[in-house]
Amino acid sequence: MIHETAIVHPSAVIGKGVEIGPWTLVGPDVEIGDDCWIGPHVVIKGPTRIGKRNRIFQFASIGEDCQDKKYAGEHTVLEIGDDNVIRESCTFHRGTSQDESLTTVGSRNLFMVNVHVAHDCRIGSDCIFANNATLAGHVHIGDHVIFGGHAAIHQFGRVGSHAFIAGCAALNKDVPPYVMAAGLYAKPFGINSEGLRRRGFSKEAISAIKQAYKEIFRSGKTVEEVLPALQALSDKQPEVAIMVDFLKANERGIIRA
Repeated sequence: MIHETAIVHPSAVIGKGVEIGPWTLVGPDVEIGDDCWIGPHVVIKGPTRIGKRNRIFQFASIGEDCQDKKYAGEHTVLEIGDDNVIRESCTFHRGTSQDESLTTVGSRNLFMVNVHVAHDCRIGSDCIFANNATLAGHVHIGDHVIFGGHAAIHQFGRVGSHAFIAGCAALNKDVPPYVMAAGLYAKPFGINSEGLRRRGFSKEAISAIKQAYKEIFRSGKTVEEVLPALQALSDKQPEVAIMVDFLKANERGIIRA
């Protein structure tokens, strides 16, 4: 159902069972998948592809031009997966040609009020971003990440899967998978054990992840120096492998105590 006051461009592709609320604007080159609910006063600008069963609340701005001064109107895209909840006043920007011209959001994420997702971000699935969380451009976020309210991350930063970022944390370095980070600037505070237990990680896997954490943050070694020990751990406990892969791709450095 499309409200009579909504403005939907003729070229927009609207799936089955989609509801679009009053005073919402859907521009050209927008695709909205089946059974989405779009609230009132939402603006969706293309090129934007939105999957199925997403819920987008009032005053959200989805697919707008980015805030990068280098952007000059190039064809760039925003892609959103399925079953996301995007609450009031969130802002998601399309990519830039300086990267891959693409901003992507996975599935089953919760974006609370006023979350900002900047150009060229890559966000995984099953994440929670609390009120006023801010992602700068080119940020990569893994799966099952929790991002506290008012937390912010520097452009080109990375947060690995299953990490926990405390409220008001400021990230100027990468956060490896499983790690809890807090502070200004953020420091590591152990691993997200409770989150891992809730997601069904075995005691053996959590123990191996804790051992990997100690190697990374308490051994006094560099990232390059700890990699052989982490690789040996991952051979026995595959859950450690994503930590190895994350550190191998490290360019900006990781948070430190």
